Amino acid sequence: MRKSLIALVAAGLLSTVGLTACDDGADPSDTSGGAATTGSGGTGATGKNGIGVILPDTSSSDRWTTADPRYLEAAFGDTPHEIVNADGDKERFKALGNDMLAAGVKVLIIANLDSASGKAVIDAAKAKNVPVIDYDRLTLNGGADYYVSFDNEQVGVLQAQALKSCLSSKTTGSPVIAELNGSPTDNNAHLFKDGYDSVLQPMYDNAAYTKGPDQYVPDWDNEQAKVIFSQMIEQYPNIGGVLSANDGLGNAAIEVLKEKGLNGKVPVTGQDATTQGLQNILAGDQCMTVYKEIKQEADAAAELAISLYKDVKPQIADKLKDPESGAYVPFRKLDPKAITANNIKSIVASGYVSYDKLCTTKYTRACKKYGINK
Repeated sequence: MRKSLIALVAAGLLSTVGLTACDDGADPSDTSGGAATTGSGGTGATGKNGIGVILPDTSSSDRWTTADPRYLEAAFGDTPHEIVNADGDKERFKALGNDMLAAGVKVLIIANLDSASGKAVIDAAKAKNVPVIDYDRLTLNGGADYYVSFDNEQVGVLQAQALKSCLSSKTTGSPVIAELNGSPTDNNAHLFKDGYDSVLQPMYDNAAYTKGPDQYVPDWDNEQAKVIFSQMIEQYPNIGGVLSANDGLGNAAIEVLKEKGLNGKVPVTGQDATTQGLQNILAGDQCMTVYKEIKQEADAAAELAISLYKDVKPQIADKLKDPESGAYVPFRKLDPKAITANNIKSIVASGYVSYDKLCTTKYTRACKKYGINK
């Protein structure tokens, strides 16, 4: 099933956006610590004699232009490295990989756009005996040497458990649940769904909840998500809860709910603990998000890559079965955390998002209510 889904969308290409790989306010000319970052305008990737990182896009989540580049940069330290972003373009993704390999990169870390383009880069790396680490997203049938990510089924479980909790205080009867899933070409989207369906399906079976529309959003595209959810609520105007796979999709649903005066009345889930998602929680429009400590993920990937760069074989206890190839990939598995209004202050305390960025004028009263301080 997943192969057929991938085939349907693998040919679609998004235009290059024209942003730098690390757009978090840093000076783009600062390449201290042996680093280089590259944006659009030709591939421009070298990764010569070091570690190359290819991130997927600049639109599905702001983590790819802020948190991941920043934390990876810090984790690599003086080890030669280059961090680039494919800007949502699958052909560019492959070209970046080829450029890095041609320049003599020693290790590749990739967060794929889809498994087809990800596999093309992995195959090219294997031909040059360059190890590849799948970062955050597993490349199906790709054969990466290692995989670093969170327990993605558990992400979905946390989303569904929180949605149940939010529904218990808002609705009676058997609320209609809409499922707004991630991209069909992203294996994580299927794992998230496996997780939340493991909690929701028994609720459907005993008629505690009513299963409503259930659809994947190509390329995690937030604009498409808004169109899709608009169609969902036209078909099911009595939707009582939305299981959305990340904060971007959740915000798309919230925008539609606002148009109908239903925001804050219909619980909506999320993931990634984006500033927008956290502010939606403060406003009462979003039920929860899932915090995946990106620093932890970046540190783990960098540690693996530096070991490989130094010709030291890492020892990884866990393995994950690739559902397409059946092969087991050494898996550095990390634990996610559910975030609601009651523990949102922990995100600020961790330094993941600053008080000034989160608690703007519109949200200062809510920040005070939930104990969020500078």
